[in-house]
Amino acid sequence: MLKRTPFYKKHLEAGGKIIPFAGFEMPIQYKGIINEVKRVRTTVGMFDVSHMGRVEISGPEALEFISQITTNDPSKLENFQAQYSCMCHPDGGIVDDILVYRLPDKFLLVINAGNKDKDLNWMVEHKLKGANIKDVSDEMAQLAIQGPKAESVVQKLSDINLREIKFYWSADCEIAGVQTFISRTGYTGEDGFELYFPNNYANKVWDAIFEAGKEFELEPVGLGSRDTLRLEMKYCLYGNDIDKTTTPLEAGLGWITKFDKKDFIGKSALLKQKEEGLKRKLTAFIMKSKAIPRHHYKIFGLPVSPSQGGEGNQIGEVTSGNFSPSINKCIGLGYINIPYNKIDTEIEIECRGKIEKAIIIKPPFYKNATHK
Repeated sequence: MLKRTPFYKKHLEAGGKIIPFAGFEMPIQYKGIINEVKRVRTTVGMFDVSHMGRVEISGPEALEFISQITTNDPSKLENFQAQYSCMCHPDGGIVDDILVYRLPDKFLLVINAGNKDKDLNWMVEHKLKGANIKDVSDEMAQLAIQGPKAESVVQKLSDINLREIKFYWSADCEIAGVQTFISRTGYTGEDGFELYFPNNYANKVWDAIFEAGKEFELEPVGLGSRDTLRLEMKYCLYGNDIDKTTTPLEAGLGWITKFDKKDFIGKSALLKQKEEGLKRKLTAFIMKSKAIPRHHYKIFGLPVSPSQGGEGNQIGEVTSGNFSPSINKCIGLGYINIPYNKIDTEIEIECRGKIEKAIIIKPPFYKNATHK
């Protein structure tokens, strides 16, 4: 049985095309992915992300527990501050990438929808006696309002000054008279907020935001545009760009891997990989044609690629790819063997039996986002 978020009827009313996703019936698009990407980049769009997993960690050993199961250092967080992090297997492979919020009396972990059960089992398996784990995913709704005009829309409904909330910080407030936990975070590269509030106020908040957003041309946006927006920023997608076979260091997430803190799961393996040197790295590239690079397409290096009569010097594999409406080019990510991953290096992608040329670039693909 597929689950539905509290906004399911709103999606239907707005013309959303519903598909199965991570155990839910979710809107893939409304007016179209290209239109929705441009809406978020130019004004503001709203995503239903209630399908995400939300887990509260409390108790006297909550901080130590989170420090042990994540690569980043939660002890550096102040109250109401957020942190991007990930959990790893002992061999350094990624269990999931997550957001960690430190609140006055607990921590809130936001995890990928498709990984919720796996992540919860992982947490329980490694739980400390003085840490309490509570799955609150089904108790609250979650909306993301993203785009250059996001603050202007949400401020009309808020009882606090949103300008005082810095990027990756949060606060308790009222939105449209509803008690809400709000954070300045998102998955698009644009300025924006994520709102957490009780399910039974879903329709009230949805309607209030759309009324407030009319003058800014706010529109609902689906999972398709969300995926394109995150790709344009080279934000990793679990299941494509990162999984149990990849490490944070290979994925370019060394900045959330803190070797100077106490032991954490996967630390020794990651430290060994760092000392021995990486053999591959997640790399961004732009296609020179209109071909879209898809997951698992082979990447070849020059000058012995099949197009030049060689047997094929495979140097990597595509993890994500799509057409980017923001730069009007086809873009992709893939793990490429070092040293073939240098910027400005020409590579070739095998797309449906044909060889297409591409060039490696310094990410992000879209350079003008509000937050990078």
